[in-house]
Amino acid sequence: MGLRISATIERWPVAGQFIISRGAKTHVDVLVAAASDGSQVGLGEGTAIYYHGESAESGLAQIEAVMEQLAEMDVRTARDAIQSLLPPGVARNALDCALWDLEAKAAGLPLWRVAGLKAAPAPLQTAFTISLGEPSVMESDAAKAAARGFGLLKLKLTGEGDRERVAAVRRGAPEVRLIVDANESWGELDIEAEARVLAALGVEMIEQPVPAGQEAMLAGINSPVPFLADESCQSRAELEICARYFDGINIKLDKTGGLTEALALAQEAEARGLKLMVGCMLSTSLGIAPAFLVAQGAQWVDLDGPILLAEDREEGFRFEKGMILPG
Repeated sequence: MGLRISATIERWPVAGQFIISRGAKTHVDVLVAAASDGSQVGLGEGTAIYYHGESAESGLAQIEAVMEQLAEMDVRTARDAIQSLLPPGVARNALDCALWDLEAKAAGLPLWRVAGLKAAPAPLQTAFTISLGEPSVMESDAAKAAARGFGLLKLKLTGEGDRERVAAVRRGAPEVRLIVDANESWGELDIEAEARVLAALGVEMIEQPVPAGQEAMLAGINSPVPFLADESCQSRAELEICARYFDGINIKLDKTGGLTEALALAQEAEARGLKLMVGCMLSTSLGIAPAFLVAQGAQWVDLDGPILLAEDREEGFRFEKGMILPG
C-alpha cells in the first residue's frame, strides 16, 4: 500500500495579543498534514510565512495538488520528492515533518534517531517574546516573564524608540539575558550607533536589522554584538550572502520548508562558521517538535510559540523556569 496524505487547517487563539512591527495577531491558523502507510500515521504542522504572501489556505491547496503523485511512493521517496514538488514554506514544512514522523513511527524509533542526532534531545533554555508596545508596557511584561522564570527575553522592535524600549525592559528585568528582533526596521538608522547603545544595555544579539535584499547596508559596520539573519535567510540558497554580512542565521522550519532542509541548513551554516538560532512562528507543540531537534546545536533558542497561545495540544512540551522540556 502507498501513502495516504491529508491536511486540514486549525485555528488556535493567542493568549492576549502578539504584536510585532507588522501588526497584531489574536489567533494563528496552522496547517496540519497527516501521512499514513495504512498502519501508522505521521503528523506535521506548519504556520504560513505571512511576509511571503502565504496563508494556511494556500498551503492546503499545495498539499492537495501533490497528494495523488505521492500516493504510490514510500515514505522516503515521498520526502525526497516534495523537496522539488513544493516550494519552501508552510505546505512543505507540514508535509515534510509528517513524513519524518511517519518514518520514525514505522521504524519504532524516536525521531531524533531517525534524524541522525547523536544523543536524545536535552532540555533547552528558550527565549520568551516580549511583544512590541510602549516602553512601560514592555517593562511590565518583562518583569512578569522574569518572575515566571524566563532568563532569556526576545524583544520585538520597530526602528523608532527602540533604545527607550530596551532600557525599560532592562529596568523591568535587570538580570535576564536580552536578544532583540528589529524586523528589518533599522534601514534609516545609524545601525552601528544603535547596536552600541543596545550592547551597553546588555543586548547580546540583534536579529535582522535591515530589510531582506538590502544586506549590503551592513558592510563595514563594526557591531559589538552579532547580527543574525532571519528574513534574509530562508534556506541554503541564501547562505553565501548571509555569511558575507551576518554573524549567524535564524532557522525556522516554516521558512526552510521542513526538517529535511533545516538539518542541511544547520550543518552547512556551522561549516561556514555561522552562529545558529532556531526560532518558530506562532504554533503548537506539534509545530516545534522537529525544530527542537535542530535547536540542540544552537546558540540561541526561540521556541516559545506554544506559550504564546491560550492553550496547547495535550502532551505538548513543558515550559519550566525558562526551559523547554519534552512532555
